[in-house]
Amino acid sequence: MPSATQQLDFEQPLAELEERIAALEQTSEKTAEQAEDLRALKRQLVEATRALYGQLDPWDTVRVARLADRPKFTDYVELVFDEFVELHGDKFFGDDRALRTGFAKLDQYKVLVVGHHKGKTFKERTECFFGCAHPEGYRKSMAKMKLAAKYGLPIICLIDTPGAYPGIGAEERGQAQVIAESMLEMSRLETPIVCVVIGEGGSGGALGIGVGDRVAVLEHAYYSVISPEGCAGILWKSHDYADKAARALKLTSKHLKELGAVDDVIEEPIGGAHRDHYQMASRLKMYLVKCLRELSAKPKDQLLAERYEKFRKIGPFIEA
Repeated sequence: MPSATQQLDFEQPLAELEERIAALEQTSEKTAEQAEDLRALKRQLVEATRALYGQLDPWDTVRVARLADRPKFTDYVELVFDEFVELHGDKFFGDDRALRTGFAKLDQYKVLVVGHHKGKTFKERTECFFGCAHPEGYRKSMAKMKLAAKYGLPIICLIDTPGAYPGIGAEERGQAQVIAESMLEMSRLETPIVCVVIGEGGSGGALGIGVGDRVAVLEHAYYSVISPEGCAGILWKSHDYADKAARALKLTSKHLKELGAVDDVIEEPIGGAHRDHYQMASRLKMYLVKCLRELSAKPKDQLLAERYEKFRKIGPFIEA
């Protein structure tokens, strides 16, 4: 269960069940009736958690995706990959701490890992601007991706950002152009690319490292053209309508799969990834290895052709 500061209001029924379970577990000598009550309460907690998280409102999904307890990029690097060696700098301006890159091993595969990092402590969050990357971050990722393609290494991208950094300095250094260039370069890299949205997938900041042969999203993550608050600010001139905007944006994993915006949805542990980092990491690792096994067997020309067709098919519409 998340800490008290991180508990969401809709989780109150679960918190009450956990309090009753904790009270019974503290009883040193339990009667047969108390032991049976404890087992029944634990079953009830599992069933209630599954039911609650099985029908989350889109706005609640956004709130879950933003939980501080949710596993971050560095958690997955530690739990999923081996021998991670971080690569720094874009050779133009500096080293963006919001967008990390590095070589690593994933079972028998040597890979390049690229991902947004939001930070855990307040100092770390301010250092990496809460996962909002600057142009130098995308230039760094582009350079390292080209290096990986040169040596035939697959690329793994872990997306978790509310959006690219919107400051004046970032715009002066070509934020929009560098994201467009990153998408173009990723579309023609001759190596397998797997992209997974692990938390927030906001706007161009997410798309900048989101062009791949497989694009997946965790069950309680979201992927959207704009944040719900940003959408509400534009349409209703107030962030108070963020919940209404979240429903209109169709940004949950279920919507994304139905619309064809993602290839797969990776199921999270009961109650969300923040409740069991190890199980979530295990499921992510199994998915990544499966994708690399499939993609590595394909010739480069077929890989590029299928990647191109995949993104051409997104967003079909009918003109009245």
